[in-house]
Amino acid sequence: MRILLTNDDGIHAEGLLALERIARRLSDDVWISAPEHEQSGASRALTLSEPLRVRRLEPQRYAISGTPTDCVMLAVEELMKDARPDLVLSGVNRGHNTAEDVTMSGTVAGAIQGMALGVPSIALSQSLAVFHDDEVAHYDTAEVFGPGIIQRLLDAGWPSDVIININFPNRKPEEVESVEVTHQGRRDMHNMKAERRTDLRGRDYFWMGFTTRRPVVADGTDLAAVLGGRISVTPLHIDLTHMPTVHALKGVLGGPPPKLRANA
Repeated sequence: MRILLTNDDGIHAEGLLALERIARRLSDDVWISAPEHEQSGASRALTLSEPLRVRRLEPQRYAISGTPTDCVMLAVEELMKDARPDLVLSGVNRGHNTAEDVTMSGTVAGAIQGMALGVPSIALSQSLAVFHDDEVAHYDTAEVFGPGIIQRLLDAGWPSDVIININFPNRKPEEVESVEVTHQGRRDMHNMKAERRTDLRGRDYFWMGFTTRRPVVADGTDLAAVLGGRISVTPLHIDLTHMPTVHALKGVLGGPPPKLRANA
């Protein structure tokens, strides 16, 4: 089995080293195509306004001057074109990718691009207590349980238009309670913030970040599982259509296009 690895934390990220150790327990044919620099929050961005640079670090390991989507596309269509991968693994991200965050995640986007190119793809993330640089991520938890979960998923299979999003809780391996198949959750509050600061010339700027408030989340969701010390496994797809609203609007907008009525 030929496995392609990518991430959004960058080619030198500790989580990518953990992912490589996971992959090598499944195969001896492992390729890496990851961003030269961190691309967290890049979602499915493509680099369209400047050229992409490819730096070969060693055989089957490449640093790309672009996004996770760029990395997977270049790897599958160019760097590995003589023998495409059988599996794309994206991660292990530093911090969980759950709930509404999956729409912004470069880690999830790397897996989506693999799926879009016809390759089964899995995103893996390791939860943190707080998203600070000095916070220690328990990548050993992902390493202990990741290979077995991936192998079980491969044995079972999943639809070609679906990716698997795995989130490991912020716990040591011996403290993990179970694996739970979940659905994408949603927080009961907005957890992003923009902090205003002033530079040395007296000009304001803003630093984007997250609050540390613990949300209330519904049982059965990815975020509830991770916060409860369980490994979350969530099938995701990119059809964002809300069917109840489709049906409701058919009675409002079906037929000839409406014209604006004149004011009475």
